[in-house]
Amino acid sequence: MTLVHHRHDGDGWIDCACGQRHWGRYGAAGLMLVDDERGVLLQHRAHWSHHGGTWGVPGGARSSGETALEAALREAAEEAAVPPDAVRPSHAWIEDHGPWSYTTIVARASRPVDGRAADPESLDITWIPLDDVAALPLLPAFGAMWPRIRAAAPSDLVLVVDAANVVGSRPDGWWRDRVGATTRLRDELTLLAPVPATALELPAAQWWPRVTLVAEGRARGVASLDGVTVVDAPGSGDDAIAATVASAVATRPDDHVVAVTADRELRARVGAAGGRSIGPSTLFELTSRGR
Repeated sequence: MTLVHHRHDGDGWIDCACGQRHWGRYGAAGLMLVDDERGVLLQHRAHWSHHGGTWGVPGGARSSGETALEAALREAAEEAAVPPDAVRPSHAWIEDHGPWSYTTIVARASRPVDGRAADPESLDITWIPLDDVAALPLLPAFGAMWPRIRAAAPSDLVLVVDAANVVGSRPDGWWRDRVGATTRLRDELTLLAPVPATALELPAAQWWPRVTLVAEGRARGVASLDGVTVVDAPGSGDDAIAATVASAVATRPDDHVVAVTADRELRARVGAAGGRSIGPSTLFELTSRGR
């Protein structure tokens, strides 16, 4: 096997206002793949590299015009042979120094991923149980953030959207074509990612939500899209939403489960099931960011 070092226009050192030199003319990013059973996929850095011999996540300099997520996926493919199409981002942590930043993308694998050292920058790429990571000699910046990253690592953001209530909050003629209005809402929901953590009072910096859109009555029949699962309520939409929230909380208790509705009674049921609620106006503010 021939190991190849990939060059990009972001490669290079910059002098930061913090007094240190950082790698990445446009910042840098890395991918932390988490598996509920195996732990986290980490890189044992080559001894010749910066902070060689330490452990961190596969990552490197961002190219010009490249998002942090795109850079993290590319670097993980180059360094650890992680297929980008097998990765579902969950949330991101950003170490922001102003002129330079490093983004750690926390993600799940949508299918089994083993990973391997795919270029000279790694001594090893291997799965480490989450509770064993702190005992390793970690890359200093990664080690400083690890307690916060570890606390949020098992969590995803789950949005359960009350289609009837959200569609009905805008007087755009939805009553003439409920399927069409629900379809438009579904399409808007694809613009959500990433969601600023501050908007929902969550840890980390950004979140890529898993979205369930619950439709009822004459709005049923809308197809799901990648990133938005549409569920047709067999009866009451409120019952289906409350049940969806309760199931999500029970299945993955570390997740942040948030219902989108202005219905007071339903919000109370969501809270009793262990979830939180936001109103349609907050949702529209978030989707407008992606336009």
